[in-house]
Amino acid sequence: MEKSVRLKKGIVKRFIPYYKPHWKLFAFDMFCATFIAAVDLVFPSAIRHVLNVTLPNRQFRMFFTIVAVLAVLYALRAGAEFFINYWGHIMGVRMEYDMRRDLFDHLQKMSLKFYDNNQTGQLMSRVTNDLFDITEMAHHGPEDLFLSVVMFIGSFFIMLRMHWKLTLIAYIFVPIMVGFAVIVRRRMRQAQRNVRRRVADINSKLENSLSGIRVAKAFANEDYEKDRFEKGNSQFRVAKKESYKYMGLFQTGLDTLGNVLNVTILIFGGIFFVRGEIDATDILTFVLYISTFMKPVTKLSNFTQQFETGMTGFERLLEILDTDPDIKDKKGAKDLKDVKGEIRFNDVTFSYSEKDATVLNHIDMTIPAGKMLALVGPSGGGKTTMCHLIPRFYEISGGAITIDGKNIKDVTMHSLRKNIGLVQQEVFLYSGSVRDNIMYGRLDATEEEMIEAAKAANIHDFIMTLPDGYDTDIGQRGVRLSGGQKQRIAIARVFLKNPPILILDEATSALDNETEVKIQKALDRLAEGRTCLVIAHRLSTIKNADQIVVVTSEGVTETGTHESLLEQNGVYAKLYNMQFKHDYDEEA
Repeated sequence: MEKSVRLKKGIVKRFIPYYKPHWKLFAFDMFCATFIAAVDLVFPSAIRHVLNVTLPNRQFRMFFTIVAVLAVLYALRAGAEFFINYWGHIMGVRMEYDMRRDLFDHLQKMSLKFYDNNQTGQLMSRVTNDLFDITEMAHHGPEDLFLSVVMFIGSFFIMLRMHWKLTLIAYIFVPIMVGFAVIVRRRMRQAQRNVRRRVADINSKLENSLSGIRVAKAFANEDYEKDRFEKGNSQFRVAKKESYKYMGLFQTGLDTLGNVLNVTILIFGGIFFVRGEIDATDILTFVLYISTFMKPVTKLSNFTQQFETGMTGFERLLEILDTDPDIKDKKGAKDLKDVKGEIRFNDVTFSYSEKDATVLNHIDMTIPAGKMLALVGPSGGGKTTMCHLIPRFYEISGGAITIDGKNIKDVTMHSLRKNIGLVQQEVFLYSGSVRDNIMYGRLDATEEEMIEAAKAANIHDFIMTLPDGYDTDIGQRGVRLSGGQKQRIAIARVFLKNPPILILDEATSALDNETEVKIQKALDRLAEGRTCLVIAHRLSTIKNADQIVVVTSEGVTETGTHESLLEQNGVYAKLYNMQFKHDYDEEA
């Protein structure tokens, strides 16, 4: 229990700074809340004065003066309430915006290892659904808490002056209500957490299912996808049902206790009236103040519900924000400038986690500046992993990788990646136009530079046949394009970036033979004078590489040129002869 309280205090302490940029709006919101509380406290006393003094003494001018003052106060109260309901919510939305921005900024800093271990749908839920209720909590939370305290204390002292015995009887219910709220709140909090988890699960399943809809249709597995989604949806329904059960129990319990309090006040008020200790007007005023007294209790119940819901979402946000990127710039890191492009692997060892097997074991390799090195070998040997280590997508377990003699850990990641162009086997295109995706290579490029890049990638002519040319929308992940067209747009993107170091991971794998020849010529032109690391399945495309490195599960097994490796009659010769025979058989 004590640990839970400390944890909650820590979360609240992290939440409060988000009010700072909006403190003026928050201060006026609280002023309006104070004014509303004051008006609500004044009204029962005004009624009591009218019934006890003004009307019995036929002070009609005073009566209409009091009515006019109350009318003005309630008009001002309406304005204050509008401000709270509108601008108070705007403040909550702005705070939600700030939190979502911070979360997205932090996600941009995380390494690929983080995304390997977290599902996209789960992360989407953190960015969207988990922050949804924070708007209400950020706005109503402090306001309801403040109003409750002001009205609770104010009504207590006013009622105490009227009849202290009846006041104490009324406030005996306070610890009962608080105890009830604490007990039910614990269960409600756990139920809210379960709801959040189930929403994240649904988002994850939905994102996965919709992304693979073509596969599902190709295998006629729509019913299977429905059943799989239904399982998660049913779990969400159960969690939501449990949550609403405790919410209903909470609200119903407080309402019931309020009704019991009204009856109790009526009973004891009648007893005191018979004894001559209180008059009928004071009993009526007491009932009005009980209504005022119950407002803080209701607001506290609302605050409790909003607090649990909002803090549960904020707690899940903090789980991400408190996850330090496992790859980040070291203190004193400098920009990588004037890159020539020499890359060295010095005794490099790597595994994806401590539990996983070692993927690379004591690798030593040098790529001279301006030269092309090709990595070949069977799948699973670590070729793509080596390509991902150079831009520090993953952190090596041992050894060092240097560029122009500088350890990549000693330079800023931004400058490192700015000097590396990467075309992967699995091309990712963003939703939007052709222009958007090519310009992603260099956002400040000119129209002419973009077109030249497209021409170099042999995609310009095709683009000009599209309905809107470069402004044609290509759909989600480029769904309206063929595999080869997407690959060429990705290559055009790297042409536009024009980096001194190129990494081509099966960059022509999705192209037909005729297009591959054209693209290969373009890549050869691009590679001139640059350091180029190539992974190729078709060995015929890398025959002219300055150096070929054969990588297997045992590490680097062979190194040399195409001709020298054939003479060795080892792994490379075996792979080449198998592929040559396959290509010959296809032609035959």
